[in-house]
Amino acid sequence: MNIERLPRRRLAEGALSVERCALKKIAIYGGTFDPIHHGHLIVAREARERLGADEVIFVPARVSPFRKAAPVARDEIRLLMIQAAIEKEPGFAMDDCELLRPPPSYTIDTVEQIRGLKGVATIYCLIGEDNVGKLTKWRRFADLEKMVRFVVLDRSGQQPSHVYPVIRRKIDISATEIRKRVATGRSIRYFVPPAVEEIIRREKLYLEQPK
Repeated sequence: MNIERLPRRRLAEGALSVERCALKKIAIYGGTFDPIHHGHLIVAREARERLGADEVIFVPARVSPFRKAAPVARDEIRLLMIQAAIEKEPGFAMDDCELLRPPPSYTIDTVEQIRGLKGVATIYCLIGEDNVGKLTKWRRFADLEKMVRFVVLDRSGQQPSHVYPVIRRKIDISATEIRKRVATGRSIRYFVPPAVEEIIRREKLYLEQPK
């Protein structure tokens, strides 16, 4: 078929069809990542594969609206740990937009900022099971719900009590446990990537007992 002979309208419609088929899928994964560990990385990889996402963007929060305590590690160190953890991982990226804004960190602001950078895309918001009950209290939740598709990352293995799609992977690793192990002199090998463990050791992180 000679494409030059096709009517202009058909060419335009064909281009629009290709554009729709090529709509990018982006998953935003927010959290304190204090520190980032293999549990985060495993569920992020699972989410990317299950959703067919082109990219999973890790977004470290400066201060969560629902957390009273600030992260233990400094912002720049958490960024270093995330960068070290996802280095050479295809489809993983990091965005420090929440660390550059005044606290607290609101998801709606992050989504609007990333959408402005990425253009037209399907945006998934990856959240932990423990955040589902608070969702309706999130800032501008009605607007946020129209802009993203919520996907729950469940590492507990329990049956969900909500309507959102679930990425389920039972992983018994938590940042709290890692910080406690460091403070009590126990090994965190296999809990975090070696490069993250090296940063924790070098920066002398988490040596004090959690309160």
